[in-house]
Amino acid sequence: MLAWLLIWFLRVWGGYQLHLVDRKSNAHKSSEYLALNPMGRIPTLVDGELVLFESAAICLHLCDKNQQTKLIPPIGNSERALFYQWLIYLTNTLQAELMIYCYPHKYTTDTPSTVAIVEAQEVRITEMFALLDRELADKEYLVGNTVTVCDYFLFMLAIWADELKKPPLSFSNLSRYLRKLAQRPAVIEVCKQENFSQVDYE
Repeated sequence: MLAWLLIWFLRVWGGYQLHLVDRKSNAHKSSEYLALNPMGRIPTLVDGELVLFESAAICLHLCDKNQQTKLIPPIGNSERALFYQWLIYLTNTLQAELMIYCYPHKYTTDTPSTVAIVEAQEVRITEMFALLDRELADKEYLVGNTVTVCDYFLFMLAIWADELKKPPLSFSNLSRYLRKLAQRPAVIEVCKQENFSQVDYE
């Protein structure tokens, strides 16, 4: 579901073509794809002669290239440092832990242990959402007074975690925050393209 962010960027900024990569056929491991992204992971951005992988790098590049969208605080503003903090936290910490939770079989050669991995990850991830819930107390957005890429990234990861015993929507501040984000036109459009029901976010 990393296509969420790229679909959103395409909708807002235009000038890019979206190419879906078929994971079921291992298209991301094809020689053509590996020539662009030797890690064989999704997403990859081709912007002219520039080829970028890693979601955070793609987000930062597109934000800097399209500063009129104000999806990143300006250079020199103290909020920009906080933006970096939360974007890296979301990609390197929360997303990384969610990947282990969603694909436990990739992190062990002992198949029966996957159940224990999932249980342990659920505890860790719930603690991370609790931290974000506290951060969002009396705040409309994660960074500053306007929506940034961090907010859209967090929305995407909250969708990944909606089957936890204590999902993001069960936290009071996160629930308020996510339901408000769900009303934004760009999010509504992405949900339509991804065939994702927003019923729980109404």
